[in-house]
Amino acid sequence: MPRLPSHARVDLLPLAPHRQVAHLRSLNEAGNPDAVIQLYESGRAGAAAASLGEYVKALVRTDRLDAGALAASIGGRGIVGGAGNAVRAPAPLPPPPYWGASAAQPPPPMVGSSFFGGAGAAAASAAPLGSAANPLVTAAAEPTARAQLWRTLRTLGLAFVLVSGAGALMDERGPLGRGVLNAPDLRPTTGSPVRFDDIKGVDEAKGELEEVVAYLKDPARFTALGGKLPRGLLLVGPPGTGKTMLAKAVAGEAGVPFFYASGSEFEEMFVGVGARRVRDLFAAAKKAAPCIVFIDEIDAIGGARNPKDQQYMKMTLNQLLVELDGFKPATGVIVVAATNFPASLDKALIRPGRFDRHVIVPNPDVKGREAILEAKFREVPRAKDVDLAVTARGTPGFSGADLANLVNLAALDAARAGGKTVSMANLEAARDRIIMGAERKSAALSTANRRLTAYHEGGHALVALHTDGAHPLHKATIVPRGLSLGSVTQLPETDDETSVSRRQLLAKLDVCMGGRVAEELIFGEGEVTTGASSDLEQATRLARAMVTKFGMSPILGAVSIPYDDGGAMVSPETRAAVEAETRALLASAYARARLLLTAHEADLHRLARELLDKETLTGAQIRELVGGGGGGRKKAAG
Repeated sequence: MPRLPSHARVDLLPLAPHRQVAHLRSLNEAGNPDAVIQLYESGRAGAAAASLGEYVKALVRTDRLDAGALAASIGGRGIVGGAGNAVRAPAPLPPPPYWGASAAQPPPPMVGSSFFGGAGAAAASAAPLGSAANPLVTAAAEPTARAQLWRTLRTLGLAFVLVSGAGALMDERGPLGRGVLNAPDLRPTTGSPVRFDDIKGVDEAKGELEEVVAYLKDPARFTALGGKLPRGLLLVGPPGTGKTMLAKAVAGEAGVPFFYASGSEFEEMFVGVGARRVRDLFAAAKKAAPCIVFIDEIDAIGGARNPKDQQYMKMTLNQLLVELDGFKPATGVIVVAATNFPASLDKALIRPGRFDRHVIVPNPDVKGREAILEAKFREVPRAKDVDLAVTARGTPGFSGADLANLVNLAALDAARAGGKTVSMANLEAARDRIIMGAERKSAALSTANRRLTAYHEGGHALVALHTDGAHPLHKATIVPRGLSLGSVTQLPETDDETSVSRRQLLAKLDVCMGGRVAEELIFGEGEVTTGASSDLEQATRLARAMVTKFGMSPILGAVSIPYDDGGAMVSPETRAAVEAETRALLASAYARARLLLTAHEADLHRLARELLDKETLTGAQIRELVGGGGGGRKKAAG
C-alpha cells in the first residue's frame, strides 16, 4: 500500500459529522481512496451513513470490495479491511448497560463476534462488545433437552404419516392395488391346453370332476329338476399328486375361463385388503361366468379361526365364506380349492353348501405309476431295455411329481454319458439317487471295508433269495450312496402291498438279520461292525409292531397295545411281556438266518467275490450265480 499523506493520519472524530464526510469526499475526489480506507478502518472517522458511503466508494475504486467486506461494514465500522482476514475470539461482555441491552435485560449465555480486517481488526478487537467501535454482538443458545425431544418426535410423526399415506395410495391405485382385477397374472385364462387324458394315475378323482365339466357345458340339464351341483370342490392329497393339473383340466375340458389364485396372495399388512381382494376375485368371476376359480393352498386363509388371530385374517376368511354362500350366490362360478392339510381348515368352510365335496387325490398305485411314466416318456427317447413296469414296482409311494423328477434325472444322466436314449441303467441310477442319495465316488474305502460290505450285502441277498415269503430280489450293490455303503433291493411281484401276512413279516425280519449273521460267520463275533445298526433298528421296529399293533404274539394274543404313545396306559407287566416277545421274534429270525447262511456258505463266498469284482449285480445275475435260488426252506417261517 502506498504511503499516505500526512493529512490522512489526522483524527476526524473531534470534527462534526458533516465535516468528517466532507473531508472523506475530498480525499476520494483527489484520487486518494487509500486514505479514506485507512481513516475509516482505523477508527479516526465517524460511523455515519454518509461516511460509510465514502468508504464503500473507496473500496470500489481500489477494487477491494467483496460480499464479506460489505456485510461486515454494514454490521459495524472497522470490521473490514482489504489487507487480509482475521478472526477474533469472543471477548467478555461489559456489565450492563451495553449496546442493545439494559440492566433489566441480562446478556445471552453465549456471546461472540467475528471480525475480518487488517489494522482495523486489531483496533476493533481491543474495543469492548457493544461499543461504537465494536457494535456487532452475536448470541447462540442451545435448545433444551425437552425442546430437542419434541422436535425429534414431531419429525418422526410427520415421516410416519407421509409413509403410511404413500403406502395406502400405492395399494389403492398403484401396481399393488385393486387386488386381482389389476394383476395381470390373476386375470382369467381361456383355452387351457390341459385335458383329462394328460393326467394319469388319479382315475377316481377324474371321474368325480367329469360331472363338473358336464354341468359347465349344459347347466340346464342339471337344474331342470331343481338340483344344485356343489358350489365348491376341495382337492385333498399329498404334494405333487396333480391337484392343480386337475383344476386346469376341468377348465380345459369345459372350455370356460379359469381364474387362478394362491391363498397367500390375499393377505396384506393393511386390514381389509385381503377381504377386498376376495371380493374383487369373485366380482370378476361373476362377470366371466360360467367359469372356474381355483385357489391353491387354501389353508393359508381358510385355517381354523382362533380368538388370538389377527383381525385382518378373520376378515379375509369371513369374506370368503360370504362369497361362497351369501345372499347373492355366484351363479355359474365353481370354486375349486386344493390343500395338503384338510384337518387344519375351518369347519365353516368345509360344511355342506360351501366346499361340500371332497375329492381325494392320492399317490398313484403301481398301475398309475406305470401310466405316468409312459406319459412322461412321450417326449423323452428311451432304449429298448427300459421296462417301466419294473420301475413302477420299484417306486412305491412316489407321486406324479416324483416320477417326473425321476425321468428328468435319468435323461440328464444319459446326456452326461453321451447317450442318445435313456436306458434302464439310467433309470435305476436316478431311482437310487432319489431314495438313497448321490453316489459317493470319492469315498476312500479300504480293501477290508469293501470285503466286509460285500459279505454283508451278500448275506442279505442270499436270505432274501432262499426265504419263503420274501419279495423277489432285484439288485445288490456295494456302491456307497448317501450314508449307506451298499444296499439290497427287493421289489413286489405285481401290485403294491396293502395287507401283509405274518409269513411276509417274518421273512422281512430274516432278511434284516442276514447282514449281521454273514459278518459273524465269515469274520467272527469279535469282528462284528456297526454296519448292521440300521438293519437292527428296522427289525426291532417291525417286531414290536407285530406284537403291539398287529396282534401276532402267541402270548399276548390279538390285542392292540398303545406302546408307542408313551405307554402311560400300559402296565409294567405288559411292557415286560412286549419286550420279551419282541426279543423272541428277533432271536428266532437271527437263528433262521444263521441256519440258512451256514447251509449256503459257499454261495456266500461266491457272491461276495462277484460283488467285489462288479460292484452291482441284478437279481437275475445273482440267481444264475448261486443256482437259481428257491432251494431253501419253503414252509411258512415261524
